[in-house]
Amino acid sequence: MEELIIAPVIIFLVIVAPIWLILHYRSKGQVSQGLSEEEYIQLSDLSETADKMADRIKTLEAILDVETPDWRNKL
Repeated sequence: MEELIIAPVIIFLVIVAPIWLILHYRSKGQVSQGLSEEEYIQLSDLSETADKMADRIKTLEAILDVETPDWRNKL
C-alpha cells in the first residue's frame, strides 16, 4: 500500500514540482519588470482616447442642456 503512495510522490517531486517552481518564478519576474514599451504606448493611446471621449460627452451634455433643459430628469 505504501508503494502506491510513494511512486506518485516521487513523480511529483521530480517532474511536476520543478516545472511548477520555474513557471511560478518566471511569471513573478515578468510582473516585477513593469510595462513593456508596447504596453506603455498602448496605455498612452487608451488614455488619450478616454480624454477625447470625456470631452465629447461634456460637449454633448452642454448641447442637450441648451436644447432640452430637463433631459437629465427624464432618465
